[in-house]
Amino acid sequence: MIPIQHILFLGATLFVMGLMVVVVKRNAIMILLGIELMLNASNLNLVAFNTHHITHMDGQIFSLFVIVIAVCEAAVGLAIILNVYQFYKSSVPDDINTLKD
Repeated sequence: MIPIQHILFLGATLFVMGLMVVVVKRNAIMILLGIELMLNASNLNLVAFNTHHITHMDGQIFSLFVIVIAVCEAAVGLAIILNVYQFYKSSVPDDINTLKD
């Protein structure tokens, strides 16, 4: 059995890596990937904390909700990025500085 400290450290590392991708990268698709990485790190922590409470499956149920939210976020985010790219011919969020032309 893997100790919970190792799993939580892995989750924290994944979260920091996702946060760094969101802060550093300029491409909108890479920003979405960083957000997905942070959501997966939170799923890992939820399941890790669930191992201490064997009688309840709350962590795994919350993890399923987070996965559903991540799928919806990816679908809506990619649709928005495709429409913005069609209009502005760029997927860099800094290049999009007008709300209406």
